[in-house]
Amino acid sequence: MKRITVTVEAHTMQTSDDTHTPTPLALLPLPALDGLSQEQVRGAACVWCSEGLDTGTAVDLGERRHKHLDGHYSTFPRACRRCAGEAAVRVVRDHAPYCELCVKNAAECDTGRVLVRLIREGGRA
Repeated sequence: MKRITVTVEAHTMQTSDDTHTPTPLALLPLPALDGLSQEQVRGAACVWCSEGLDTGTAVDLGERRHKHLDGHYSTFPRACRRCAGEAAVRVVRDHAPYCELCVKNAAECDTGRVLVRLIREGGRA
C-alpha cells in the first residue's frame, strides 16, 4: 500500500482591515484523508462518524484545498451536526482563552459566535 501525504490549505475570510483569517469552519481539524472512505471525502458521509448525510442533515465544512505531488485538488467535507458540535467544543476551548474579543465580549467575535452556534446545533441533533 502506498501512503500519500498532502498539505491542506484552510479557507480564509477577509476582514475589514484587509487581513485574512481562517473561517470558523476551517478551524475544525479534520481526520487524515488516507483514513477516510470515498463517501467521507466527497461529503456523502460525516468525516468523523461515517453517518450518511443529506442536504438537511449535513454541516458543510467548506472546500479544503490539498497540495499533492501531482498538483492541487479539492475536497468538500461535511459532518453531521453532532460531530460538528463536538469538534466546535474542542476548538472553542482552545480559541476563547486567547482571543482578545472573546475575553472582552464574546458576542463581538465572529469565530466564537459561529463555533457556539455549531455547539448548540450539535446538541439538537
